[in-house]
Amino acid sequence: MNFNHFMRMALALFLIAAAGQFVSSSAMAQGAVKGKFGDWDMRCETPPGASREQCALIQSIAAEDRPNVSLVVIVLKTADGKSRLLRVVAPLGVLLPAGLGLKVDQTDVRRTNFVLCMPSGCVAEVVMDDKLIDQLGNGKTATFIIFNTPEEGIGIPLALSGFRDGYTKLQ
Repeated sequence: MNFNHFMRMALALFLIAAAGQFVSSSAMAQGAVKGKFGDWDMRCETPPGASREQCALIQSIAAEDRPNVSLVVIVLKTADGKSRLLRVVAPLGVLLPAGLGLKVDQTDVRRTNFVLCMPSGCVAEVVMDDKLIDQLGNGKTATFIIFNTPEEGIGIPLALSGFRDGYTKLQ
């Protein structure tokens, strides 16, 4: 899967959350980059029917030893302002029952289930609480763990530099 296709998928998923509805692949838009915070891009888009622009922090990463295994990590606040979401798009072929693991620096933070698979990837999502936001804001590296088999986990590191500054700017 090429990078542009993966980013279109990530932006479509961002729009799904922002608009609260599914959008077709033909309606996928490229959100404009409104800022850069460390390795994070802030991309913004006005979803169809929305009264204001929605923004998300987005970072695309690949496994160091398997460049064909990549993730897109999206952090956003819902349109109603009540929830903060961490959404990860993983490639097809992940072992769904094993879920997605997350470590910040060397601390196991949590594991979450995949909630949806589409032709271009599978999505895991968590509602972020203050503790997780603080861990991400104070950490140096988050490691997302996906599984191909029950025994084989692939850890994919993500730089957290810029997270705190970018998060405070999210609308």
